Amino acid sequence: MTAAPERMPPTEDEFVKYYESASLTPETMARVRSVKRAAEELLASLGRRDHSLDVLDIGCGAATQCIIWAQDGYRMHGLDVSEGLIAIGRKRAQEAGQAIELLTGTAAELPWPDASMDVCLMPELLEHVSDWGTCLNECARVLRPGGILYISTTNRMCPRQVEFNLPLYSWYPDRLKRKFVKLAVTTRPEIAGHAKYPAVNWFTFGSLSRALVERGMQPRSRFEVSNANSRPGPQRAVLGLLKHSRPARWLTEWVTPYTVVYGVKQ
Repeated sequence: MTAAPERMPPTEDEFVKYYESASLTPETMARVRSVKRAAEELLASLGRRDHSLDVLDIGCGAATQCIIWAQDGYRMHGLDVSEGLIAIGRKRAQEAGQAIELLTGTAAELPWPDASMDVCLMPELLEHVSDWGTCLNECARVLRPGGILYISTTNRMCPRQVEFNLPLYSWYPDRLKRKFVKLAVTTRPEIAGHAKYPAVNWFTFGSLSRALVERGMQPRSRFEVSNANSRPGPQRAVLGLLKHSRPARWLTEWVTPYTVVYGVKQ
């Protein structure tokens, strides 16, 4: 029996078509609203409830997040490396009646001036960018004093992850990870779900926090930011424990597939 040919990573057209559809699924919409709610809780804790803020979505794809924020009055800006997804985003923004600035470019060289943004959003981006430190430099540069950065990315500590179809991949040594990344973009794309840009970086809350401090930002955990008063009783009690207990927060990192960290520019 002849073996089935191995499927190579998606072409640009396949990549765009996949994310054009995936950007409107109920799961994506729920995730986008969750990011917005989390960022707004931090803004509220800083006394910033005015929606006329400049918000930058880095890796915006087809602009789903930009449109949802713009509908609440925020001045939205989006950046993505894919010209195809940016074109779809512009069309959707126009159909939604929203004036959104959407540009093609790289997170390592943001095309906006210094101190021009109040919020930078980087959900599920840093893991895919080899020069992630430069991306953080750029966020710190374009943020205004008192501006906030939201990051969600891979978690090195948790054995569960969704990037590679390999058991306990988060715990693999870096040399072995590099080997599987090479396979994922050549002969074994199925191990990374045929991703065009498989994850190459793995973080912890501590490592990202230190990186933010080095760039003049005060790190915050998602538990410090969450508004416990808006949660049901049991959740309120758990959040209270996590807000005040660093060991309890550390334990959660072992069971959470993604690392979430906020930065407040000083």
